[in-house]
Amino acid sequence: MSSKEVPRAGSLKAALAGRLTNAQGARALRLSVRQFRRLKRRFREQGAGGLFHALRGRPGNRRLAPPAREQIGVLMTTTYTGFNDVHLTEKLREIHHLVVSRSSVRHIRLALGRPATRRRVAPRRRSRRPRKPALGQLAQLDVSPYAWFEDRGPVTTLHGMIDDATSTPALCFRPHEDLHGYVTILDHTCRRYGVPLALYGDRLNVVRNDAHWTLAEQVQGHQDPTHFGRMLQALGIGFIRAHAPQAKGRIERLWDTLQDRLTADAALPGEGSFFIKSIEHTRSKATQAAYDSDLTRFIGFMVSNSVLSFTRDR
Repeated sequence: MSSKEVPRAGSLKAALAGRLTNAQGARALRLSVRQFRRLKRRFREQGAGGLFHALRGRPGNRRLAPPAREQIGVLMTTTYTGFNDVHLTEKLREIHHLVVSRSSVRHIRLALGRPATRRRVAPRRRSRRPRKPALGQLAQLDVSPYAWFEDRGPVTTLHGMIDDATSTPALCFRPHEDLHGYVTILDHTCRRYGVPLALYGDRLNVVRNDAHWTLAEQVQGHQDPTHFGRMLQALGIGFIRAHAPQAKGRIERLWDTLQDRLTADAALPGEGSFFIKSIEHTRSKATQAAYDSDLTRFIGFMVSNSVLSFTRDR
């Protein structure tokens, strides 16, 4: 008997003995007089068992059908091993046309005794920097070396850039972190969306940190930028150095999402477009900027080819 049903027995006994009117009993139990009369009749006929809800112990009308539960359990342990609950829910809806909630998938997983792919932790209270209000005002730049293809391919590095206002990503694979990867995503961003005002990334991307100074640098009083730094200067893009990974939280969370989803999609048999589907998922999570104004600047095709190219002095 629940804590809601325990005090009803005393009030109903008093009402049956004539020590309490129906109105007083209904007021004490916070029920209508009509419902109190029904309870009193059931209590007189069935005793304490009449206080239980009539649907207790019966399966709900909206419960998942046993064949569907069995099918989800089979898919969870075979085809979609290693998928998290949200990702598996989306696959069931898109491919198998099984419209279920994440909580239903979680209950089936717990019934099978399978642990969660990623342990849930309580959110920590942090003072996060608010998003920039306009598209193109700031873009975060980073790389993620990871076994993206698990044991089916080599360890590669994913270069990425994400707009701070809308979380729109641009990504490319490279064998290692290199200048080609940074230039590729910058060229893609400039051609498709426009030139951003500033980039936010690690300290080693633009500014040299070596102790070697040429004679010309000693005369001018500062070191020349790196090759990538010269490209940013030519395009008029500012650069902000991040002193910790947490400073680039938006793109770091993008890596967490892709490391969970992209590797799981790549393991599916016959799934050749796993990378495209993962990118479509990240783009579907993009938000609307606070301001409608677009601060990106478009440059010509010839200017982009001449600036975003590799040149060396002979």
